[in-house]
Order: sequence, then C-alpha cells, then structure tokens
Amino acid sequence: MSKLVVVGTVAFDAIETPFGKTDKILGGAATFIGLSASHFNTEVGLVSVVGGDFPQEYLDMLSNRGMNIEGVEVVKDGKTFFWSGKYHNDMNTRDTLATELNVLADFNPVVPESFKDAEVVMLGNLHPAVQLGVIEQTPAAKLIILDTMNFWMDSALDMLHEVIAKVDVITINDEEARQLSGEYSLVAAARKIHTMGPKYVVIKKGEHGALLFHEEQIFFAPALPLEEVFDPTGAGDTFAGGFAGFLASSEDYSFENMKRAIIYGSNFASFCVEKFGTERMQSITPEEINTRLEQFKALTKFEINA
Repeated sequence: MSKLVVVGTVAFDAIETPFGKTDKILGGAATFIGLSASHFNTEVGLVSVVGGDFPQEYLDMLSNRGMNIEGVEVVKDGKTFFWSGKYHNDMNTRDTLATELNVLADFNPVVPESFKDAEVVMLGNLHPAVQLGVIEQTPAAKLIILDTMNFWMDSALDMLHEVIAKVDVITINDEEARQLSGEYSLVAAARKIHTMGPKYVVIKKGEHGALLFHEEQIFFAPALPLEEVFDPTGAGDTFAGGFAGFLASSEDYSFENMKRAIIYGSNFASFCVEKFGTERMQSITPEEINTRLEQFKALTKFEINA
C-alpha cells in the first residue's frame, strides 16, 4: 500500500457562525487532511504536536480511522494549539478572535521511520521551517504538495520561497495567489508561481470552485451548490486531503489524474461545511461519497456541436 505523510496542526477550534457557536472542538489542518485522505487505499501518517490537555478519545478516533499517529508528539506539560474565529453572514470572511500557538511554538517535526519512504507528502499550513524539516526527512517523495497562507507570505517570505522551490504542487486561495505573485489575473499569477518551482498550481476559490494549472493547461472544477453551509472551517484542508489521498492511492501524478484529484477534493470539502468542525467528516459513508461524485459529474456534463 502507498504511503502519505501529512504534516499540520492537530488542534482545538472554537467557532461562531450565523448558525451557532461551539466551545472548544477538534480541529487543525492535519486533522481535516487526514480524515479526508483516510477514505483512500493509502497509509496516512500524521506528523503533528499536541499538549497534555488533548483528549485521548480524539487520538483514538484518528487511529481508528486508519491513521498512523506515531508522528503525533504529546507534550504532557504543554497546551494544544488553539484558534477561535467568527464568520460573517456571507460565510466567506471571518475574524480571528484568538490564536494560541502553545506547543506549536517549539514544534520540531519528526517523521516516523516507517514513513520516511513515503512517495507523497502533504505539507499542511504551518511555518515554512517546519515544512522544510519534513521535506528533508522524506527523500523518497515523488510528489510534495504544499498548502500555505498569506500570514507566512507576510512574516517568512524568504523561507517560504525556499519551500516553494522544493515542491511539486502548491494549493492556495485566489487572494494568496495574487499576493504571492503580484499579479491580479489568476492565469498570470499561476504562470508566475510556476517559475518559483511547482509544476502544478491549484488555486482554490471557495464556493466558486478550484483551478488547476500545469504549463499551458488549465482545468476548472466547480464547487457543489449546497443548500446550507454551517461552518467553512477546514474546507480547504479537507480539499487538500481528498486531493492528496487520491493521488497517493492511485500513484499517478499526471495532469489528467490531477483533474480527478481536484474533483475528489471538492467532493470531500462539500461534506465538511455541512456541520461544525470535523463532525461531518467523521460520519460520511462510501455510498454518500459516490452519490456526490455522480452529482459532480452531472453538474459539468454537457454535449455541444461546435
């Protein structure tokens, strides 16, 4: 079976949306990525850090979902990373109310020996220094996927460029693509980002879908129109997990297969937003996944006489 290394946060979130609010619940980029990727025929190894306040039941849940948690360090006398945010009525914008790095501030990632030969590495949104540390520990990787954000572009741009030069795929949203490239047109932005190193550029546009760029080729995948969106937290990470999980399981890193991976990522993201936190991701069934894939196919299928 193929192996996928996932590095990112395993954390606590507290979320407020127009539909309600939560106390501390399970969150974190690696959590959402792992829950999504675990639906594929690949071994998922999480690399993260939590504090002594992190419930054993959460670790058990991740393990029971087929994830290897050897790489999740538990700092007994530390506190787990915590983020709190409030979404506006449009659900596309949010205010960060609190960010407590806690044990993440001194995180030194250690990839378990059993995963150092992984072919696919998914670098969740973290400090570029942590991402570099994981790249150095996975020399056998054939596909390295990077997720990052504008915060690192503002605070650690030189090191971020160092990471970008070493990856095969970068996934960022449209605002981040414009900031990183200095270009407003997303086509021009992708072309500029290609010159930084990645062969593939994925630009996420939230409820407006996602774009995949490779040399002169472009693919667009819509987001599934949903009647209700309760909580967008983790949707981008869930997308990345579906994308990486599919590619790891298929061991095919061509542009044509990347297109399928984009659809799988979009499929999982559409589930994630239906409930708060990871709740929906813990309950989806293979039947639901396949049914929604058919909806994606129907959404974009048409015939035309040109």
